[in-house]
Amino acid sequence: MVHFKPLRPPAFLYIIRKVFLQNAPALRSISLKKESFFVQKIKQLLPGLGVCLAISIPAWLLGKLVPVVGGAVFSILIGMVIALFWSPKDAFKPGVTFVSKKVLQAAVVLLGFGLNLSVVLETGKQSLPIILCTISTSLLIAFLLHKLLRIDGRISTLIGVGSSICGGSAIAATAPVIHADDEEVAQAISVIFFFNVLAALIFPWLGKAIGFDTASGEAFGIFAGTAVNDTSSVTAAASTWDSMWNLGNETLNNAVTVKLTRTLAIIPITLVLSLIHAKSASVNGEKAGNFSIKRAFPMFILYFIIAAIITTACMSMGISADVFAPLKELSKFFIIMAMAAIGLNSNVIKLIKSGGKPLLLGASCWVGITVVSLAMQHIMHIW
Repeated sequence: MVHFKPLRPPAFLYIIRKVFLQNAPALRSISLKKESFFVQKIKQLLPGLGVCLAISIPAWLLGKLVPVVGGAVFSILIGMVIALFWSPKDAFKPGVTFVSKKVLQAAVVLLGFGLNLSVVLETGKQSLPIILCTISTSLLIAFLLHKLLRIDGRISTLIGVGSSICGGSAIAATAPVIHADDEEVAQAISVIFFFNVLAALIFPWLGKAIGFDTASGEAFGIFAGTAVNDTSSVTAAASTWDSMWNLGNETLNNAVTVKLTRTLAIIPITLVLSLIHAKSASVNGEKAGNFSIKRAFPMFILYFIIAAIITTACMSMGISADVFAPLKELSKFFIIMAMAAIGLNSNVIKLIKSGGKPLLLGASCWVGITVVSLAMQHIMHIW
């Protein structure tokens, strides 16, 4: 009879077991330390997050009631009023700072889920020359007035980019790239908001006065999409024109498509600004050889591009745009939250005292964009 010896595990398994048993307390300690670090971090952020949330929820509801103003503007205004009596210090500071920086970047990433690149590029081709001219005009005016009036460079950049592309969203994308502080962001948002409201109220009557075609929404849709910067104001102006001439949603659809085409300009402009800013910082603060494109590249813009590509690919496979609607809504809410944090970090008295030149800059960009948009449409025989 043959007897088989029981198989013994390989020697290395004994070694692993011995090492694990000897170091188990240390491994458990590391795990607990990691867990406690994250718990501590969340506890550290919660007070500030709670304050921003408490401001942003009513601001979001007010924005739904008064879309021409929008939740982001209500949020920053509420935050600025609170900042007159109370400023986030000690326990509240980390959470408020986190919202004004990281949540703002997350909002920009989620904006990508509202972009179907194939539709935007296909239907926005007609308006592309106008968009390029209006963006160039706004940036040129911002640069010239920055030099002539000695306006702060970061505020000039934010107002120029916000006026030319898409208002608060463009400012949200640009601020981290150029390292703008909360007061500069608040000032730029305030200027943009003022001219947004003016455009939404005045442009439908201006369109009627200069003779836009009232049987079609094409001309005014392109005008609203290229000359009004924030989406809420574009929607308000286009919807007013539709209501005035019983056009259904024709003007609104044209205006939103043009507006989405403009939004794509966020990508090249933020990348160029990041390279310029990083190169300048490298030359001024460090050795010029330390400049790195990898360090200069804002990763949240890369995620924004990926989100837009995912949306485009999914829609090309027949997936409804409604699937991405919650992410678009979440993006808007994150911007509202971030504006609450920025408002809390703002010095309102300082903003008022230094607001003359930025307001003049915003007015100049707004008038320049309006004139160029109308001139280009006339040259292209759209009206």
